[in-house]
This record gives sequence, C-alpha cells and structure tokens, in this order.
Amino acid sequence: MPSLKSLRVRINSVKSTQKITKAMKMVAASKLRRAQEAAEAARPYAERMASIMASLSAAQTGSDTAPKLMIGTGKDQVHLLIVATAERGLCGAFNSSIVKLARRKVEELTAAGKTVKILCVGKKGRDQLRRDHASKIIDTVDLSKAKRVGFAEAQEIADRALAMFEAGEFDVAHVFYNNFKSVISQVPTVQQIIPAMVAGGDTAVAGPDLNGAIYEFEPDEETILDQLLPRNLSMQIYRALLENAASEQGARMSAMDNATRNAGEMIKKLTTVYNRSRQAQITKELIEIISGAEAV
Repeated sequence: MPSLKSLRVRINSVKSTQKITKAMKMVAASKLRRAQEAAEAARPYAERMASIMASLSAAQTGSDTAPKLMIGTGKDQVHLLIVATAERGLCGAFNSSIVKLARRKVEELTAAGKTVKILCVGKKGRDQLRRDHASKIIDTVDLSKAKRVGFAEAQEIADRALAMFEAGEFDVAHVFYNNFKSVISQVPTVQQIIPAMVAGGDTAVAGPDLNGAIYEFEPDEETILDQLLPRNLSMQIYRALLENAASEQGARMSAMDNATRNAGEMIKKLTTVYNRSRQAQITKELIEIISGAEAV
C-alpha cells in the first residue's frame, strides 16, 4: 500500500490537473460561441453561391469552352487530399476522426491504382498521417500563428491548390474536415472541391430551392464562372476551416468536461484510500501504545 505522503502528493497533483482542465473547458466554451457564430454565418453564403453556381453550370454542361475548374482535366488519376485538422490536441477524437476518414480515402484510391498527394492543414493531422503515408505528404500549412481563422488563410490554401491544378499536378481535389452539429456531435466530412461539385452529386452543398425560376446573367455564363469558380473554391475551404474551428472547440469543451469529472472521481477514490490508510496507521499506533502499557 502506498505511503500517506505519496497519497497526499498524488491527490494534490490530481487537484492541480482538475483546475487546469476546468479552466480549459471554460476557455473552450468562450471560444466556441464565437466560432459557432462564424460557422453558422458562413453557411447561407456558401449555400447561395452553390445554388448560383449550379444554375450557371447547367448552361455549360457539355460545352467544350467550360472552365477546367468545373469540368476537370478529363482524367481521374492524381488526387489531392486537403486534410484540415487542429494545431493543438486535448480535443478528444476531433483530429483522429478526420485522419481516419482521410486514411480510408487514401486506401481506397491506392487500391484503385490512383496517385495520392496529401496537403495537411494543421500539424496534428500531419503527425498522424506521416506514420503510414509520409511519402504522400507534399506540404503542411501552419495556422498556429493565426489567433482566429480568417478568409486570408483560406485564400492562401485555395491559391496553392489552384496553382497546382493549373500546373497539372493533380486532377481531383478533396477537402477533409469536421462538420459542426453540436458540442457533442461533429461529423467527419469529405467534399470534392476540384472539379467543383455544383451540379449535383453526394458531396455537393445543398442550395435553396429556386422554384423553377429562370435567371439571365450579364455578362455571359463563361465570364461569370471564370470569376466565381476560384472564389467558390476559396469559400468552400473557408467554410471547412470555420466548421473545423467550431468543431475543435466543441470537442475540446466536451473532452475537458469529461476530464474534470474523471479527476473528481479519482480524487474521491484517493481520498478514501488515504483516510483508510491513515485510520489503519493510527489504530496500529494505539494498539502498540496499549500493548506497551499493559506489558509494563
């Protein structure tokens, strides 16, 4: 049985850890509100843009002059996977759930004979993926210096992807992130962003019902698409980063709440063991004193 001193040290250590986890939970709760508001505010814009893109792309279906960002390169050999995770841990299964989905996609594409390239956003995803797929990681985008994710960070990632696409370095691009539902529910999501999934498909962002309305565009559809497709790419990446930010804080809040409760239960158990050990030691000393007195 451990000594009373070691039990006291361990109880104090767990109490200190409990204070830290409780403080982290409160900080995460404060950040979650702002991150959730930003993610929810971005959704209507992204959905409305998707609906406009769907209307524009309908007129370009089958056209030889349609932008490459919409119709692709005509090949499906090289895939770029943009895996967005957090820069820090202590957020439960937030990072591992995204990485798990990305690994399944890598295995699926590899089994089909495709070439896979991985662009990591956040070091936690890089640290996990490089254990099995280090040769496929081309670079890592570091967002640790950004106090709050902004459109500039998404624009930088989108420009990088566009430059690679125009250079013919890949044919299809997907982004992986956690879609925020609630504090206890974040859904790992994969979305195809190049070529843009705007005219249907399982990964397309659902847009509002147009009720059969007919739109006339000025200038022509091709010119508008040339401007909107790169912006739509940046917007979809920005939305993914915002959803990730809200999901990260929700997952961290939930994880720290569980850790705080677990620490409280551990303190109770250790305190019980300490009291019993102390009582046994006192009883032993009393027995020794009484036995000595009787012997005299």
